Amino acid sequence: MSNIRRTSPLTLAVWGAIGLVGGRALPIAIEFMGGSSPRVGWSPAWTMLVGAGAVGVVAWTTWQSLHKRNQRMTSDHGIKMLALGKAAAIVGILFAAGYAGFALAFVEHWAVPFGRERVIHAGVTAVPGILLMVAGLLLEHACKIPGDDDDHPDPGASSTDSSPA
Repeated sequence: MSNIRRTSPLTLAVWGAIGLVGGRALPIAIEFMGGSSPRVGWSPAWTMLVGAGAVGVVAWTTWQSLHKRNQRMTSDHGIKMLALGKAAAIVGILFAAGYAGFALAFVEHWAVPFGRERVIHAGVTAVPGILLMVAGLLLEHACKIPGDDDDHPDPGASSTDSSPA
């Protein structure tokens, strides 16, 4: 049986650090290979915003089903929802930190028009990444079974007994 745990703050911190370092290093690597850093358009921001909205709607409907209408879901469906929430949270923080790192790479070039544009566009694009992460975490939280207490597990229960929904 599959066992998916909710995303930990440590996991988010690690993926955030990877994204930040990667985003900051990207312009250096591109220039080292003789290229010029790309301009950041608005389509990544819109794409992540739509993704965050979609995951947010799934989180809301899952919460309503499980906690307000007291409906049940199959364990397979619950695991899929937890996996979607975890993926959204990790991808969200990775992209948010990546775009933030890319923006930081050009802060010293603020006086140059393309530098300012890169800082603004990448900085704004980081925000929907954070929203995607939050939507993913909310979906994970919505999958928690009423009465299930992960903070104080039963000492007699094995660590693989947690069920998503």
